[in-house]
Amino acid sequence: MRESVIYQQIKTEGKEEGSQEKAHEIARNFLAEGMTVEAVARITGLTVEVV
Repeated sequence: MRESVIYQQIKTEGKEEGSQEKAHEIARNFLAEGMTVEAVARITGLTVEVV
């Protein structure tokens, strides 16, 4: 069964949101372990402002 374009877009957006949530969770864990904001940003790909 072919997926509609809208369904594919929603699926892609959901994956991207999930990836961002995981990056935020990892960042919180690194910060809790005492890593610097700059190191966490570099490792996770998040900006310093977001971290």
